[in-house]
Amino acid sequence: MSVAVVWVDLRGVAGVVTGDDLKISFAMNRIDRLFGILTLLQSRRYVPAEKIAERFDISVRTVYRDVKALCEQGVPVSFEAGRGYFVVQGYFLPPVSFSTEEANALLLSESVVAAFTDRSIQQHYATALHKVKAVMKTGDKQRLEELDNKIKMQLPACIDHSYEYLSGLQQAISEKTIVEIGYRNLKDEECVRRVEPIGLIFYALNWHLIAWCHVRADYRDFRVSRIRSLRNCGVPFTRTDHVAVGDYMKGLPVDY
Repeated sequence: MSVAVVWVDLRGVAGVVTGDDLKISFAMNRIDRLFGILTLLQSRRYVPAEKIAERFDISVRTVYRDVKALCEQGVPVSFEAGRGYFVVQGYFLPPVSFSTEEANALLLSESVVAAFTDRSIQQHYATALHKVKAVMKTGDKQRLEELDNKIKMQLPACIDHSYEYLSGLQQAISEKTIVEIGYRNLKDEECVRRVEPIGLIFYALNWHLIAWCHVRADYRDFRVSRIRSLRNCGVPFTRTDHVAVGDYMKGLPVDY
């Protein structure tokens, strides 16, 4: 019996796939999906089956089969009740390739990173982008370089991110460790504070550190551009019930 699939893409262009071509198409789609599932698993600590199913528009039963297929290929995928699937620590994918569209998106993001982050993040992003370019074909690299020269961003003089604290603050937030900051307030007064950083919010054209201040015994909003020094104390937070950054954000004095 001959099997055929009729498809219509988003532009309204129709086509028919039959016979062996149909089998190859299904096989390639599954290979792409398996690779996508593996990439998703490596990007997070745990991923529930329902989340995988939603991401790839498949049933949970298909997720079970795909995970089994990954295991059969030697990928150490495990499961923890109540949390989901995870890739056993120590397993890494070989260097991956990027499509031209993905590389172009990263290149465009470089301009945004340069405009709205500090030197620490800019340096890390540049290193990551170099790794992306390293696995691209020569022709794609040339096109990317040509495109790079045609993307510019003009910013108002009031935006100045010439500091380099965001990366260190990200680490402290992730590790939940206390930091000591030297800070200059709006009155041009300098002080030293020990704080428990819970998040970073970009609003009013500036990055702001939201943290529990040990001196004030309350949450405080520190504009990162006013920080004069930063030291990670390597000491765990004293509190375990900090407010969610999203909830704190609702009380900001401006909505942009």
